[in-house]
Amino acid sequence: MQKEVVYQSTNTYDTLNELTSETKTVWLVFHGIGYLSRYFIRLFQSLDPKENYVIAPQAPSKYYKNNDYKKVGSSWLTKENTRTETKNVLNYIDSVIEAEKLPSTARFVVLGYSQGVSIASRWIASRQIQPDGFVMISGGFPKELGKEDFIFLTQKTKVTHILGEKDPYFELDKVEAEKIRVKEILSQIEFRSHPGGHELNIETLKDIV
Repeated sequence: MQKEVVYQSTNTYDTLNELTSETKTVWLVFHGIGYLSRYFIRLFQSLDPKENYVIAPQAPSKYYKNNDYKKVGSSWLTKENTRTETKNVLNYIDSVIEAEKLPSTARFVVLGYSQGVSIASRWIASRQIQPDGFVMISGGFPKELGKEDFIFLTQKTKVTHILGEKDPYFELDKVEAEKIRVKEILSQIEFRSHPGGHELNIETLKDIV
């Protein structure tokens, strides 16, 4: 018989730059599988440090990436006990946002890369977050989310999906079918591409908001 217990847990997250009165944009960025947040956040170092403040939550499940047991990666979710694990992750993100005490004067952008797309999407939908920008990069949109989950989202939110033209994880016919599905859910979505593969190209983000 499988049982459950509720307990308190502690997790880290990383930030880049300082949050000041000069901050114009706050980024909440979710890494993909295999990353640690402290490495993922470095991808945003070329953004103007005075105007951009970046928050990178850390996926809770850690593992060794190869047999020499030196490099550590992490994962947000697996197919095992997904509903409960999702609830735990979303509660953790709530705690990160509460701790940061973000100003209402700055623009707020939520970004998910690869596996992070599923977390960003579920958090926005379940908490009815109204960000200025919602960016999905090289990741699939959760199958269980539909148009009714985003009724609250207005045209104020700029939604962008970015995919590398040489991304080995996506087949062209499936991408086109997915575009149709997501467009029905998020009518304002803009689809972009870059010439690379399964990667975050920072140049594609500089005019997001």
